[in-house]
Amino acid sequence: MNSRAIFAVVRKDLKVASQNKGVLVPVIVLTVVFFILFPWLVKLIPLLGQMAGDSLNDIEKLLERLPAGLQQDFAGLSLEQTMTVYLLKYMLVPMFLLLPLMVASVIAADSFAGEKERKTLEALLYTPTTNQELFIAKLLSGWLAAIAVAWVGFALYIVMANAAAWSQLHRIFIPNAMWVVLILWVIPAIAGLGVGVMVLASSKAQGFQDANQLGGLVVLPMVALFYLQVAGVMYFNVIVALLMGLVIWLLTGLFIWLGSRIFQRNRLLAA
Repeated sequence: MNSRAIFAVVRKDLKVASQNKGVLVPVIVLTVVFFILFPWLVKLIPLLGQMAGDSLNDIEKLLERLPAGLQQDFAGLSLEQTMTVYLLKYMLVPMFLLLPLMVASVIAADSFAGEKERKTLEALLYTPTTNQELFIAKLLSGWLAAIAVAWVGFALYIVMANAAAWSQLHRIFIPNAMWVVLILWVIPAIAGLGVGVMVLASSKAQGFQDANQLGGLVVLPMVALFYLQVAGVMYFNVIVALLMGLVIWLLTGLFIWLGSRIFQRNRLLAA
């Protein structure tokens, strides 16, 4: 396998993506909203709850339904402190997982579909790379970018979340073991799943927007997880994160295997 050819395609894809406003703007906006604005908005929720008694009672009932393991994490905290820790440490996890999925999806959508729009696909297909090398290069482009954005974003989130909660807690409360598992185990799996699905969609679509719409369904499971947490049906912990990562890695392997079986460079121009 020609690793130099693979990383040449990866570098080219990342350079093109970084110059494409349709790719770059959503990534910047999501990073700013999820990792900088959200922690400071969460800080205001307890204050808003104090002005709305019914809302505060609803949140208190939700916190009372939390499992014993989570209740121990809130021992000795006031209601306002508990709300802050719960929202920043647990409730926003699905939203955090959305970012690498969406970054991987956007860049992968630009992989083949974007090449078609820019009329550069034919030149790419005549490069001295095999089908397998070209497929791997397209996967790596989105996967590496998604992980890089997620890890940089996580570093920002740690700083912002602890800074926003410092006036209430007077201590650093994040990251914990669950977040370490998410970063090292779940995030790479989710990025791989997003890339695997979107490269398939992109290879069949006629343009970037078409591919983005076809692959948009991959974000729905993360939205569902958010609502499950809001409803009190499930909560993230180390075990849930480990099992979730295992399932996603299996799905990622399945989609990559299917993609490698289906991918044929001579069919792309006709797609």
